[in-house]
Amino acid sequence: MTPSLTLIVSRLRAAGCVFAEDEARLLAEAARTPGELDAMVDRRVAGLPLEQVVGWAEFCGLRIALEPGVFVPRRRTEFLVQQALSLAAPGDVIVDLCCGAGAIAAALAASLAAWGRPAEVHAADIDPAAVRCARRNVPGHVYQGDLFEPLPAGLRGRVTILTANVPYVPAGEIAFLPPEARAHEPGVALDGGADGLDVLRRVAVEAPGWLAPGGHLLTETSERQAPHAVGVLAAAGLTPRLAVSADLQATVVIGRSLYHERRWCLGPNLHEPDVRRMQ
Repeated sequence: MTPSLTLIVSRLRAAGCVFAEDEARLLAEAARTPGELDAMVDRRVAGLPLEQVVGWAEFCGLRIALEPGVFVPRRRTEFLVQQALSLAAPGDVIVDLCCGAGAIAAALAASLAAWGRPAEVHAADIDPAAVRCARRNVPGHVYQGDLFEPLPAGLRGRVTILTANVPYVPAGEIAFLPPEARAHEPGVALDGGADGLDVLRRVAVEAPGWLAPGGHLLTETSERQAPHAVGVLAAAGLTPRLAVSADLQATVVIGRSLYHERRWCLGPNLHEPDVRRMQ
């Protein structure tokens, strides 16, 4: 390690960065000049998330472009993508609400295209900065607006996979989040209201009108909130189930439209199709 990198590591470690060596290398690779590197280190030491400093986050093997102030996709959300892919079928219409930088939509689009099953992909977010990033990341249509409001009416009844990584932190717990999230990510991407389920309720109540027969809504939640989130989907007329990953510490609630039909779906290994009834 060069003397300059050693100094950067020392500064990062003093600021509380656990993986200081790895971060120093990433910062050095991202900087185009020594002056830019110094400025990037300063921002990281000041508490900005590393992903916002270097301008990208790794997600499902992709580099998702980010800018300061935009929600950083979490690795646990890759489990939601895996669950969506297990339900995918040729010709799917995918909508990603609360898309942030578009990580979920981008990952779904990339995986399905790689398998020779490209989908029609749409994404939406209320935050202008997030939408700017999503338009760089998502190979599809990206809209700015509140939940379903900006979507074309022609999507009603056609959406086969609806993902919504809604904010689910209870408002009273925002203050206990790590400083990186609390100070440098938008509150609209974190605050889920009094019990953390306010935005999910709004999504769930409208979802049946947008889902195709056999379509699915997938959303991430906390382990503690999961039973209540299941109740929210059931109350909206969806048939809910839970999927849990101990490795990623992730909980996903999946709601199926009550009306179902036989479809071509990807098999358990996510590579070969099999025919199953969505029930």
